[in-house]
Amino acid sequence: MPYDRAQRGPQDRTHVNVNQGQDLHYWAKHFGVTEEQLREAVRHVGNRTGDVEKFLWHKAAKQP
Repeated sequence: MPYDRAQRGPQDRTHVNVNQGQDLHYWAKHFGVTEEQLREAVRHVGNRTGDVEKFLWHKAAKQP
């Protein structure tokens, strides 16, 4: 799916596409994590945004 610069945010807000630079940057900023942390989350739970958010939230809650 080509990236539309006029549109703000990813074209599919239900999935994180770590292979699309604009999506990766958007979701990393949205979740307040680095792009590598986002990739790690997707490796663990898949690319559904709800699952990624839960994983990152749970991981952040465990840190002191």
